[in-house]
Amino acid sequence: MAANSFGTIFRITTFGESHGKAIGVVIDGCPAGLEISDEEINAELALRAPGKTPFTTPRKESDHGEILSGIFEGKTTGAPICILIWNRDQDSSKYSPIKDLLRPGHANYTYLQKYGIFDYRGGGRSSARETACRVAAGAIAKKILAHYNVQLAAYIKQIGTVEAHIDFADVGALREATYGDPIFCPDIKASEQMRENIEKVKLEGDSLGAVIEFIAVNVPVGLGDPVYEKLEANLAHAMMSLPATKGFEIGSGFAAASMKGSEHNDLFEAKEGHVETKTNHAGGTLGGISTGMPLVARVAFKPTSSIKKPQQTVDISGEAKTFQLPEGSRHDPCVAIRAVPIVEAMAALTLVDALLMNRMVRL
Repeated sequence: MAANSFGTIFRITTFGESHGKAIGVVIDGCPAGLEISDEEINAELALRAPGKTPFTTPRKESDHGEILSGIFEGKTTGAPICILIWNRDQDSSKYSPIKDLLRPGHANYTYLQKYGIFDYRGGGRSSARETACRVAAGAIAKKILAHYNVQLAAYIKQIGTVEAHIDFADVGALREATYGDPIFCPDIKASEQMRENIEKVKLEGDSLGAVIEFIAVNVPVGLGDPVYEKLEANLAHAMMSLPATKGFEIGSGFAAASMKGSEHNDLFEAKEGHVETKTNHAGGTLGGISTGMPLVARVAFKPTSSIKKPQQTVDISGEAKTFQLPEGSRHDPCVAIRAVPIVEAMAALTLVDALLMNRMVRL
């Protein structure tokens, strides 16, 4: 299986399966001299960890990252950084009765067709468990962004039909409000309605989809390389590599299709000795290159595929079957909730790679 790496200079490679002994990540290209601690990495992992609220899976994973290499006396050495995360609460027994069924919304069929083998224990390599590795790597990427004064926050923008209204004038305060909320939505009223809806569909044995928005401010002008390494293209690649993602948009996104050029164009103005745009419909890029305006983008997540309702399917031999999750199965009623720190991590990894690439452009 190829394609387990992401990034060009700041490059990560993840390994491990959902119900294997451990998962982990190797980070190559991290500059030497960056101060980073186990506590900082594990603080980020704690944000993604399951089992903390009734709105996520009850699987109990502490997600403790163990640094094996690349850091000495609290600083990066420039050598590859390896972080290991042990799996401690996997229960493969729940998957044995359904191992020969093609699970609706899951990758069993495509993996079997491509590789001829599939780790049915929680989805193996296709599981969202792999994303803990990305969050661990993202903790290091965020430290580099902080060195450049780039601030980043992701949050729940929409769950089902309920949409949050967000003020991101202060990204630090926005992030604090986000992670102070049980479903990572900084709009208190919207969060309450979202939680009610999640509880309702959970009782029905169903699930909900969602949209996560992220914003990055103080992004330097000039990040991204035309034609095939546009900043928004790499952000889209990063986000669409996540499990359960079904859409990406930046700035006005799909709404731009219903606007006129005179409405969508961001007009330039000179302000306090530098150039800005009066609006930000483009979402912080032009021609694939950052403008210095806030990067604002959204990622759409499908409803959780693992639901308690019975569903029609076939087994691996093509015989019609009814699929139903075994009693005691543990799944998120809305996968996007725990995806907030993952989206934040992937945005950080993309921006750091672009920053390091940009250092080689000109004298």
